[in-house]
Amino acid sequence: MKKSGGESGVLKDPREVALSAATPREVIDAVRLMLRTKHYSIRTEHAYLGWIRRYIAENGRRHPKEMDGRAMGAFLTRLAVEGRVSASTQSQALSALLFLYRELLGMSPEWLDDVVRAKRSLRVPVVLSRGEVVRLLSRMQGREWLMASLLYGSGLRLMEVIRLRVKDVDFERWEITVRSGKGNKDRHTMLPSKLAEPLRRQMEDARVEHARDLEAGFGSVWLPNALARKYPNAGEDWVWQYVFPASRRSKDPRTGIERRHHLDEKVLQAAVKRARVEAGIPKPVTCHTLRHSFATHLLESGADIRTVQELLGHRDVKTTQIYTHVLNRGAGGVLSPLDR
Repeated sequence: MKKSGGESGVLKDPREVALSAATPREVIDAVRLMLRTKHYSIRTEHAYLGWIRRYIAENGRRHPKEMDGRAMGAFLTRLAVEGRVSASTQSQALSALLFLYRELLGMSPEWLDDVVRAKRSLRVPVVLSRGEVVRLLSRMQGREWLMASLLYGSGLRLMEVIRLRVKDVDFERWEITVRSGKGNKDRHTMLPSKLAEPLRRQMEDARVEHARDLEAGFGSVWLPNALARKYPNAGEDWVWQYVFPASRRSKDPRTGIERRHHLDEKVLQAAVKRARVEAGIPKPVTCHTLRHSFATHLLESGADIRTVQELLGHRDVKTTQIYTHVLNRGAGGVLSPLDR
């Protein structure tokens, strides 16, 4: 597997680079190369590199192949015992180390049984009432209102709405196609009729911005995997553009190409936070709260749990069943003996 070039232009195998590395930086460069070879997202790349840097630093900057299972197990155990990280954070660190050893170094560490696991807490999600959703959305406007409405009306995750492309909105079938969602899976979800016209207006504004970029000699959007090589002009095609483009162009951190990326998710997160404060909602509301509310309100309306599972893109129905716990609380559940 020859995937990258150095200054000499000779293609190198990431595994060979890693095994022959003399410095931690060379190891990190090999990890980055392997991640990009396997088409991992830029977010996963940053997270994995961060954990691997920390792992090497905490072990005297030694080469990973020189460390035994005790060093690896001790690192993950310290995260749980001393760092008191969440189970998901420790799991991410574990995934980074498994990628380092299994994918890059070709080693199969036999130390997982000795790792002290962070305790995974079972918590019911924060859910808004229908009235609270109305109050929240009424404090928002324009583009941010539309994105928040898609979170609640279609059950999208934050990055799914941020990364939405023109070609994935079907006004004829009233559905949205989510591409490469969590677990790198595609799925279909509903497009609320109430959002059709606002969405068309947003897409028209994005089309005008795209036309200006083309006139200025830009307008080519980032394409996943090898599509840019397979279809060289597809990046300039309108259907591949983001529905919610950034307000300005920026340089791609991997290629250095200047292009217009999607809107920064922090814009929507900040707008939801402001709206929650203005609406006086006494709950810790985030963008994901609207997705939780979407699922809960569908189940309250009598939707089948398997249907909701498909709309949310959950791999296991057990994940969707957590919303049934929410249904068993409050006025919709069991009557308190005090009220009797």
